Amino acid sequence: MQQLSGQDASFVYMETPTTPMHIGSVGIYDPSTAPNGFVRFKDILQFIESRLGGAKSFRERLVRVPFDIDHPYWIQDPDFDIEYHVRHIALPSPGDWRQLCIQVARLHSRPMDLTKPLWEFVIVEGLDNIPGLPKGCFALVAKVHHAAIDGMSGVEMSAAVHDLSPDKSNRFPEEEWKPDSKPGIADLLISGYFNALRQPQKYLETVARSVPGIARLASELTKGDLSIAGARVPPKTRFNAKVSSHRVFDGVPFPLDDVRAIKEALPGATVNDAILAIIGGGLRIYLEGKGELPEANLTAMAPISVRQENEKAALGNLVSAMVVSLGTHIADPMERLAHIHADAVNSKGLTNAVGARTLTDYSQLIPSGLAGLGARLYTRLGVANATAPVFNVVATNVPGSRVPLYFAGAKMVKMYGLGPIFDSMGLINTIYSYVDEIAISFTCDRDMMPDPDAYAAALRQSFGELLAAAKAGPAAAPKPKAAAKRAAKSTAKSRKIKETA
Repeated sequence: MQQLSGQDASFVYMETPTTPMHIGSVGIYDPSTAPNGFVRFKDILQFIESRLGGAKSFRERLVRVPFDIDHPYWIQDPDFDIEYHVRHIALPSPGDWRQLCIQVARLHSRPMDLTKPLWEFVIVEGLDNIPGLPKGCFALVAKVHHAAIDGMSGVEMSAAVHDLSPDKSNRFPEEEWKPDSKPGIADLLISGYFNALRQPQKYLETVARSVPGIARLASELTKGDLSIAGARVPPKTRFNAKVSSHRVFDGVPFPLDDVRAIKEALPGATVNDAILAIIGGGLRIYLEGKGELPEANLTAMAPISVRQENEKAALGNLVSAMVVSLGTHIADPMERLAHIHADAVNSKGLTNAVGARTLTDYSQLIPSGLAGLGARLYTRLGVANATAPVFNVVATNVPGSRVPLYFAGAKMVKMYGLGPIFDSMGLINTIYSYVDEIAISFTCDRDMMPDPDAYAAALRQSFGELLAAAKAGPAAAPKPKAAAKRAAKSTAKSRKIKETA
């Protein structure tokens, strides 16, 4: 048995009927590359079964401790049944993009069975009327619970079912698999008791590791290398309230070379900065169209992986996070990019000064029973509707393959990401790169965004404005310091407005 970390367990405790805590992806495949020119569901089922040895997550299931007095454990499921986890549906004619998005949203909105291994694959056929895709394509909609996987460790599961050529040779010779026996209640309670005795020592060790980081942060703030002057409470938007059980999904791919052209127009900027600028512009356009654009700047929480080389195969999450400005208060696209770049550099510096891994370690100290109770009360009492958000949206980046991948012989032609939403955070933007494209896909509460096509159009418009500005030449891009000063003035103005109100 392997016990979940505090961070992994928090995703179990946060699970409610309206906030299922799984992540996912939508891969679209062209079966014409398969050896026979087509792929049957029977072939897919056999193919996945032959790859189960490639990732521990495939057969691991949760065992929860009574009353959640301690974090759950992983065991090898003695009742594993692959046909429960791999399913098959088809879109009705004409099989267009909108139909696929609606079906993906429905699948993603359904909670997973926490008594079984926490993954599901749904094969969706009938994608016959999507521009830019060969007729006869199918989609693989994957769901994996966040407790078992994060964006980086998910590479292992993806690698298990993908190849670099249409050849379907078995790269994971199956060893004799031995399921575990489910532990007894008494054993779980005794383990929980001894773990509780060790908790004070964990507190002391974590605090001791924090001291050098706090001292380093204080030093860099004093020297002026970093700043907390821009720290602010973000404005409340339609995305920062209690969520329903319904979801919407859409995705917009962009040529990777064009995104690089945008970031190269500003010295020092990164692809991540360019993507955040597209999202910031998209939110500005979308909310302005609703008459709801706040004067204050919106922010995004960006997860940061702290997974080390020797931890790539480990189950669960090893992530920290930073909060980055989206520049929604800035109309000029290149000025917005400069503002985001300056803020991202500062935010990353603040996180690194304390130590992203140290911040992650604090999540291990949350008492299990208290964490579960707090998550349930937060939802039932509608706290999200009465409090200011910590950030407005999530933007998470998942690096994909730079070379074409094949699933059961079928070539992957597109890849999009899905993420969980929860109370006070009803919109997540997932950035997924694959070969020569980078896609911004998003999951949102249906009541908060009844028109996902409008937000998708806003992202396209934002991208077009940025690319046009970038092609105008580097001289059109403002200096980051100037942008940072303007952002500081805007923040001060926003505070003054709040104080006056």
